[in-house]
Amino acid sequence: MTAQTPPALPFRDTDLPFAKRIDDLLSRLTLEEKTGFLHQFAPAVERLGVAAFRTGQEALHGVAWMGPATVFPQAVGLGATWNQELVRRVGEAVSRETRAMRARDERVGLNVWSPTVNLLRHPLWGRNEEGYSEDPRLTSAIATAYTHGLRGDHPVYWRTAPVLKHWLAHNNETDRDTSSSSVRPRVLHEYDLRAFRETVEAGAVAGVMPAYNLVNGRPNHVSPYLREQLRTWTEQDLLVCSDAGAPSNLVDSEHYFDTHEEATAAALRAGVDSFTDHGTDGSTIVGRVRGALERGLLTEADIDAAVRRQLSVRFRLGEFDPGADPYSGEQAFDTPEHRALAREAAEQAIVLLKNDALLPLAPDSRVAVVGLLADECKLDWYSGSLIHRSTPLEGLHERFGADRVEFAEGVDRVLLKTSSGAFLHVPAAPDAPGTARGAEGALDPALLAGRTDLPPLTARAAGTELALADWGEGVLTLRAPDGRYLSVAEDGYVRASADQPGGWIVQETFRLEPHGDGHLLRHVGTGRHVQVAADGVKVAEEDPEVFELVVVERGQDAVTRAAARADVVVVVAGNDPHINGRETEDRTTLRLPAQQERLLRTARAANPNTVLVLVSAYPYAVDPADLPAMLWTAHGGQAAGTALARVLAGDVSPAGRLPQTWYADDAGLPDLLDYDVIGARQTYLYFEGTPLFPFGHGRSYASFSYGEVTARVADARVRVGFAVTNTGDRTADEVPQLYTRAVNPSVPRPRRELLAHRRVTLAPGETAELSFVVPLSAFAFWDVAAGRWRVEPGAYELLAGASSEDVRARTTVTLEGEPAVPRPVLERGLDAADFDEQSGTEIVDRTRTAGDAVTPVADGEGELLFRSCDFGAGAGEVTVEVSGGGTVELVLDAGPPLAALTPEVPTSGPYDYTTLRASFAAVEGVHDVRLRLRGPLRLARAGFSG
Repeated sequence: MTAQTPPALPFRDTDLPFAKRIDDLLSRLTLEEKTGFLHQFAPAVERLGVAAFRTGQEALHGVAWMGPATVFPQAVGLGATWNQELVRRVGEAVSRETRAMRARDERVGLNVWSPTVNLLRHPLWGRNEEGYSEDPRLTSAIATAYTHGLRGDHPVYWRTAPVLKHWLAHNNETDRDTSSSSVRPRVLHEYDLRAFRETVEAGAVAGVMPAYNLVNGRPNHVSPYLREQLRTWTEQDLLVCSDAGAPSNLVDSEHYFDTHEEATAAALRAGVDSFTDHGTDGSTIVGRVRGALERGLLTEADIDAAVRRQLSVRFRLGEFDPGADPYSGEQAFDTPEHRALAREAAEQAIVLLKNDALLPLAPDSRVAVVGLLADECKLDWYSGSLIHRSTPLEGLHERFGADRVEFAEGVDRVLLKTSSGAFLHVPAAPDAPGTARGAEGALDPALLAGRTDLPPLTARAAGTELALADWGEGVLTLRAPDGRYLSVAEDGYVRASADQPGGWIVQETFRLEPHGDGHLLRHVGTGRHVQVAADGVKVAEEDPEVFELVVVERGQDAVTRAAARADVVVVVAGNDPHINGRETEDRTTLRLPAQQERLLRTARAANPNTVLVLVSAYPYAVDPADLPAMLWTAHGGQAAGTALARVLAGDVSPAGRLPQTWYADDAGLPDLLDYDVIGARQTYLYFEGTPLFPFGHGRSYASFSYGEVTARVADARVRVGFAVTNTGDRTADEVPQLYTRAVNPSVPRPRRELLAHRRVTLAPGETAELSFVVPLSAFAFWDVAAGRWRVEPGAYELLAGASSEDVRARTTVTLEGEPAVPRPVLERGLDAADFDEQSGTEIVDRTRTAGDAVTPVADGEGELLFRSCDFGAGAGEVTVEVSGGGTVELVLDAGPPLAALTPEVPTSGPYDYTTLRASFAAVEGVHDVRLRLRGPLRLARAGFSG
């Protein structure tokens, strides 16, 4: 008798829908197995043939942390392209490389943690490089394109499963795990949620990652918005992955819960499905979940809900259908197409800020390229390793010829002399003499930081000349003549062992501290001073060496010589993505580092034909008045230098556009922790000052004219059209932008607000007839009185132009909308956070699980204003729900206080509310209500009765 092949288990049956297959697999898992799935590194279930699974693979602008990969421009650079189709192709290339790398290395995950859709509200945010724009619609458009590329176009299976970062209202690294973003409902819905919502609704998002911070006093990892907002936007299962270490922060740094069992249970119930904590070791999380189960804080159904969402992603990735997965054989890696795309993206990301006819450069120009970034191709924390590289110097050599390009880095060349008269000496690297680069420009793995097999620095009679670069705020790097940066390894010795500054804690930065007649050299990473010992140079707590700084050559002198010999000078300035502004570290100023400002002035004094190229992860405040040309690009990945040279030479007409406002100086900035973009008049939406360069700004080598704007309202849509014509003499891209402005709003509305945009390529004389269909919902605002979106009736301007300030044509439409009605306070009362305006207050959590309350800042005095409150036929009593101690004072319109309510005894805790009542002389009709808050109290709501 022939043996029969046992039938496949139902979860392996490709003829069944995913939902039934997930049900079957879930039913076969034990509680212990399901609990194990809750950690980032879910173990295999061998008895069912289920493989181990890892959530999380960084892929912000290329596959990161897994070795060589194609490196595209930083996310803010992709945002500057304003080109969704290009960004979709970049996402597709990244997902193809992810699959190809996964085929060779199972550590490469298919659940990619990208893109970052946090809005670039504040330009001093250290992670500015990771976002796309300060505008929610542009951010969503670019993020949607990237996720569609990452997802792939198969109707069933996904090439990778993208997770959006970081939910929610996250824009500061300062105290990022303990600070709370006070976000009123209008800002929440109109600004912070919008970028996430429109991207999720587009259908190519697998999930989100909560941010470290708190919103309105409650950690994002227990946010009710995950349930109340996120999961209502799509019928698809969404996977919520915690940020690294954040589950433990709920107790350890935030002190929001008393025990980790409570915290883990609360996060799981709120909607967190995968816990990224304690590295690859899941035992701690599993232990906490078991403890929560034993204490009745969780049920198996809670665990099932999380595991179901995980399994949904794994089925969509084709894990259980290897024969049907269309992406399983993907081999596209570092292809000619990907290299060309990296260059195209880098070219399209370049923004021409100013040009007084200096650019493009003449073909026979003699060029001096100077500056700290002139011969650098910088990586950031979320970059892959470079396979190819192109610096501005290399790009200009390639385009103009090495004999026509002169280079001056502009850094001081110094010797460090010890108190004994010897000098610091850098021994040669035995495995890589004379160069820090391998074949084709790839980073030489022998020169990664952290090596302990290279000899440490010593002190000798003949020292080594070091390049000293000042990156601002006293932070320095020191580099040997062969390109190796001085770095400190775990054993504390100083070696020349890094190709670039990098790492979670940068080990290549130092500070020179005046001491007597010399300087101490402090290592930033360890906080220790450099010591010269018999066994080599190291950092230590005691006996610091006092160095004399001997300047062999001033960087400014080299710049002056090179600039004087050139027809044009290209000054390349900006930041190193690992220094003075990055994850864990916000910037302190918009100014360029002082050394780079000096180099710019030096170059300009020596040669008036000076082009400033800013290569940076964020905006700077640089006065362009005496500069004939100025460009900005984010760190552009592997093709950055080639792309820049082609734009400077005119092979490509620049058409990047600024994705955020460039402020003229620090005085124009709000406080970093002030998230009220409406009240603080932040971003181009509300900023009333004069920016250095406005949102959407970018010039071209061509010129463009705009035709009349036409608009027609029908079928709950506004159909808008206008023509754009290339009136220049070369083919070029233009980025027409469509904005709106409510003419007579009843509440503060944006000065102008982006509705749509399109990047178009036009030959000389060519005209593009552009049309946009805008839903009426795009004109709505969040009505705090009604608790929903509302389109206000009235006139709306439609503005077409080349930036938010460069409006070329306009028209006005009248929308019927829905008229405002006074707040029915007798029926609905007033939720404290639904104010129209406020001063001196912040929003906090009403309870640990849901709701908002308002408290005075620092237990001081604050006021809430609620406009147009309808008291009907009359009211004479007010009730307030408060916790803590203090006073609530009721004022109508601009009159005297009508009532003051103070608890006799402060309540026992912030979530222990009491109801206070007070009578006042009866009032009727419509009035503005002011609630003044004094002292350490929380106000949840107020009610009124006759």
